Amino acid sequence: MLAQARLETVVFFVSRLDRAIAFYRDTLGLEVSTVEGHDGAFATAQAGAVSLVFIQREARPGESPVVVFSLDGGIDDCAQALAARGVEIVVSVSEAPDGGLSLDFLDPDGNVLSLYQPADAPRTG
Repeated sequence: MLAQARLETVVFFVSRLDRAIAFYRDTLGLEVSTVEGHDGAFATAQAGAVSLVFIQREARPGESPVVVFSLDGGIDDCAQALAARGVEIVVSVSEAPDGGLSLDFLDPDGNVLSLYQPADAPRTG
């Protein structure tokens, strides 16, 4: 199912967005941008081919970071296949901050994994 997917994004839930921006920009030397999403501001940075996203929100240990795999389409088919295999879906297919679609699920140890598909990709495939 994920053989053709790419590791694209790692999402960090942070208690203070300004502190995370300062750390990743000033300490680690990444170029960090602030973006206004439909749920408020978040920040992004690039580390090679992987995007980093920082969202201010309370998180329990184990909920962050979230590893995001990018799909070229078929997110609804993936959701059905995961559910059929007994995988716990924690956030069903829903709109991502940039207008694409995302789906969050748990691995056997309770780590959050996410699928992302761009807005212009087909939902089934």
